[in-house]
Amino acid sequence: PSIAEVHPRLFGRLDLDLEPFEADDVKANADVVFSCLPHAASAEVVSTVLDGRVRAIDFSADYRLKSLDIYESWYDIKHPDPDRLGKVPYGLGEFFASDIAEAEVTANPGCYPTSAILALAPLLLANAIEPTDIIVDSKSGCSGAGKKLSPGLLYNEVNENIAAYSVGQHRHTPEIMEVLSTISGKEVSAIFTPHLVPMTRGILTTAYARPTSEASAEQLLEILKEQYAKHPFVRVTPELPATKNVANTNFCDITVRKVADRIVVISAIDNLTKGASGAAVQNMNLMFGFPETTALQ
Repeated sequence: PSIAEVHPRLFGRLDLDLEPFEADDVKANADVVFSCLPHAASAEVVSTVLDGRVRAIDFSADYRLKSLDIYESWYDIKHPDPDRLGKVPYGLGEFFASDIAEAEVTANPGCYPTSAILALAPLLLANAIEPTDIIVDSKSGCSGAGKKLSPGLLYNEVNENIAAYSVGQHRHTPEIMEVLSTISGKEVSAIFTPHLVPMTRGILTTAYARPTSEASAEQLLEILKEQYAKHPFVRVTPELPATKNVANTNFCDITVRKVADRIVVISAIDNLTKGASGAAVQNMNLMFGFPETTALQ
């Protein structure tokens, strides 16, 4: 079949034929591999194509975490390429661009972690919030669950409904905490609760943290602006972010408020773009020395 048969909206625009995967063919003809396979299966394939020339961007969680024990306990599978854990850069270009540029493999971030990390990391770096007792509340469109058939994703179940899921058990929890800890140099702990909402795409994340000072909301917003001044895909705004404003783009919109004795940070991304494929293209650009915005504007 062709790509257009699998994705009809690409008819007349991208009519390439799909071919069975052969590692030797990839190594002979490709410069970069985007692996969108399930966890464990992805690392198994990626490890077969790396030859010192071919580079890879992995959409699975296989290389996101540094700890083998944490990976295997949260994902309940044995890692097929454990020697690379801790050596693969996390593919969030706003914080790890130099590492990504030199990488043979880049771990594309999870969608929820992207929205949470971009919102919280600058405030942790500025010592504006406590690294503990952080609450991350996220709402995602149904595309975040993938294409696999599931009773909970049937139209009659999702329509006119919103529900939390995987409370205290979502696999993105250790990713959020580990990457925020790496960026800030502090031991970060957080409670993460995702919700499914009846829309196709988009994530809205609201994070709550304890302030470390009397800094005003305006001063906190300035911290975010300074952090992302040179990063084209993060838009710091005084307005409240909304998923509609970032749909089909690689943007992340962020704002911050001070409410009672908490700091409230809100972000919005498209889970399929900045939360997945857009981030992967951004990572490819960094890895191959292209302008970061190539093919994304």
